[in-house]
Amino acid sequence: MVIRSQLPCHVGVGFKPQHFADIMAGDQPLGFVEVHAENYMGAGGPPHAQLSALRERYALSIHGVGLSIGSPQALDRDHLDRLARLVRRYQPESFSEHLAWSSHGGVYFNDLLPLPYSEATLARVSEHVEDVQSALGRQMLLENPSTYVQFAESAIPEVEFLREVSRRTGCGLLLDVNNVFVQAKNHGTSADRYLASFPLDRVREIHLAGHDVQSDDAGAPLLIDAHGTPVADPVWALFGALVARAGPLPTLIEWDNDVPDWARLRAEVVRARAFLAAADGQRGAPRARPAAA
Repeated sequence: MVIRSQLPCHVGVGFKPQHFADIMAGDQPLGFVEVHAENYMGAGGPPHAQLSALRERYALSIHGVGLSIGSPQALDRDHLDRLARLVRRYQPESFSEHLAWSSHGGVYFNDLLPLPYSEATLARVSEHVEDVQSALGRQMLLENPSTYVQFAESAIPEVEFLREVSRRTGCGLLLDVNNVFVQAKNHGTSADRYLASFPLDRVREIHLAGHDVQSDDAGAPLLIDAHGTPVADPVWALFGALVARAGPLPTLIEWDNDVPDWARLRAEVVRARAFLAAADGQRGAPRARPAAA
């Protein structure tokens, strides 16, 4: 039996070790914490001591960045085995990965690289998602990417590609609203239209993050999904409209670079809670729910 993703409909945060003492010092406005799987594939030490303590208090999401779901090659079985051991150890409420590739021929790149959306890619990604779900014994969530180039050979719109992978495999979807905004600006498309066509019934988690505004070689604006700044106001607006339509969904604040102090990150969590509370009508702000022991 495949365990379905079951994060609470509250706001979570990407955990950083420098925030551990602050988070544990008292009650926090959190429903869950999320960690990158690859940071916890060792056997022990301070990372696992901290994560074990957090796991007793909060629901847990494990987010992978190294499976290379979109690679034309087979998944790295050693990596997948290490991931499966981590999942068995902590029994997270959710596991997610990216619609991207990051390795080839045994070489790993420090990037999540884009894919051509073709029938061949669709079959390969679906095969890899099924492999992951079989190895973990649970549903995985597939995240929409932020992209900076488009492939001429792409024949399937990205939203339809994600919808079809989910239909074929039963996986859920992780909707990163900042990624939607970034690639809409980079490619001159509409973030509103993208979200209007997205299969919200398959979304099990939302990500919010900041981005950098740079320029390409021609001087045109280029947005980078950098995770080093507060969530931008246009992304908050997209998120507000999204949850107003879909209702509250588990929502994560990501801040991975130039990480601020806990008070600044906590303020982003509180702001996201206000949007979920508004979407939930008059029932009030969501409350943190400890994870089951």
